[in-house]
Amino acid sequence: MSHRTRSSRTTRIRRAALAGVAAVTAAGLLSACGYGSQAASTSSDNSSSSASAASGAALSASTVHIGYFANLTHATPLIGIQDGQFAKALGGTKIATQIFNAGPSEIEALNSGAIDIAWIGPSPAINGYVKSQGSALKIISGATSGGAELVVNPAKIKTVADLKGKKIATPQAGNTQDVALLNFLAGKGYKEDPKTGAGDVSVIRTDNSLTPAAYASGQLDGAWVPEPTASKLVAEGAKVLVDEKTLWPNAQFVSTNVIVSQSFLGAHPDVVKAVLKASVDTNAWIAANPAQAKQDANAALKVLTGKALGDSVLNAAWSELSVTNDPLASSLQAEAQHAVTAGFIKQPNLSGIYDLTLLNQVLTAEGKPAVSAAGLGAQ
Repeated sequence: MSHRTRSSRTTRIRRAALAGVAAVTAAGLLSACGYGSQAASTSSDNSSSSASAASGAALSASTVHIGYFANLTHATPLIGIQDGQFAKALGGTKIATQIFNAGPSEIEALNSGAIDIAWIGPSPAINGYVKSQGSALKIISGATSGGAELVVNPAKIKTVADLKGKKIATPQAGNTQDVALLNFLAGKGYKEDPKTGAGDVSVIRTDNSLTPAAYASGQLDGAWVPEPTASKLVAEGAKVLVDEKTLWPNAQFVSTNVIVSQSFLGAHPDVVKAVLKASVDTNAWIAANPAQAKQDANAALKVLTGKALGDSVLNAAWSELSVTNDPLASSLQAEAQHAVTAGFIKQPNLSGIYDLTLLNQVLTAEGKPAVSAAGLGAQ
């Protein structure tokens, strides 16, 4: 991807996204529940839809439906879809996008066929795979490492011991940060009900877009959330109590993967490979142009949420994460164990959860090293 000036790239991002929103006017309310289960519940996820026009040679599917979040931890689709890198790779296949707040509702959409490919955290991906007995999805690439913190009101919470009796938010029951918090609390001796969030600490499942205002009004005492929500809370006076990177070897853990429905992978491997090429190329551009990438991601967030991040929040949030093609498969088993400890699932069998074949074909063709499935699938 060639370097462009900030103004011209930002203008293109806005035009592409606004054109997509105009193309599809319906906005969805997809039911979300539990830990990536397939049943409906009273909890819903506000999501938006958009579609982009296609040009060039047609692939085997006329449209690919892609889900992701309006979070910096989903920087690859934020940047690559909005600035045209994905459209370039997909040629005659149109891109339809769906924006989610958290992973369990995204799994619902994948299970229903509403989306084909998604950027998602590891915990919902694990549970979606386990609940379907290995038939629903495959993890096909990494996306992001890092970018999640437990931030708290320093006037009320100075140490982990002060968490007792406090109200701590996560994005959704069973999402990656929710599992991380419950696992952390269990390790500190706190007792929690994973279904309701009740316990020694009140875990309040709150949409990321609402969490800063709830914190500012005193309804929350803290939150374990992804970026940029964590840095937004810091801007409101919160302090970082736990940076999740510090809990992992080499400060690396998978925070976002790319998944695909197995039916779509089987029917349209050429489309999946094109999406992976776009992802790899976008990640390479981000790594080579971090300052511009940060601004482009912010411009995309403004289109999707109606408001850009302030410079201090943007800079702090961007520094907490890194994009990667490597799914960091060795950390997935630990993530699964965290879900067991949190009480969401029984000990899972993750054999076959990865299919990195197409990703490694793309990486090899571009002279990049192949990545490992750590014995948990094809590579």
